Amino acid sequence: MGPGRDEDPDELTGANAPEGGERGGEGGGEDPRGPARAGPHGGGEEPGYMDRPEEESDPYPLEDEDEEDEFDGEREETGESVTIEIAGLSLYTHHGVGEAEREVGQRLVLDLRLDLGEADATVTDAIEDTVDYGEVCQLVALIAQQRSHATLERLCGTIADRLLGDYELEGVWVKATKPEPPIALHVDEVSVEVWREAEE
Repeated sequence: MGPGRDEDPDELTGANAPEGGERGGEGGGEDPRGPARAGPHGGGEEPGYMDRPEEESDPYPLEDEDEEDEFDGEREETGESVTIEIAGLSLYTHHGVGEAEREVGQRLVLDLRLDLGEADATVTDAIEDTVDYGEVCQLVALIAQQRSHATLERLCGTIADRLLGDYELEGVWVKATKPEPPIALHVDEVSVEVWREAEE
């Protein structure tokens, strides 16, 4: 069905519409509201950095310098703990309950652990700022071979007391082992351990 008599064909096609009007083509007039802003899904220019709202607070604030100094002080007060271990010091001794052990003697193996606490040698690299383990071995050998004890408990206690008296230690652990104990049954070894702490 064709257009009605009262209708103008030009109005239907927009041929007579003024340039820049609602149906304008190229070069349409400017929107009185100003340039369009880009929405989350729209076109147009993206808002600049200065147009964005300021954040209320920094999610990653810098640490306070006073707090860092406080932590550094705590680390310095904590310091380091140094432990010297001597394993497998083998000596021929004359310790034992039986008379034959004390007369004939037998091999004894000593293990030691010396707790120095903080030692300046970790920084100075000087032997005088720590305990010379070679010197300790000589002293322990002298104590173990100087006289006979009936029990390993007494021997370990004597060694521990002497080390605590001669060196600045927080504690000392001594273990004495008989690899060939004089008993009728088959036993690989028999050992006794003693731990002593320095008196405050």
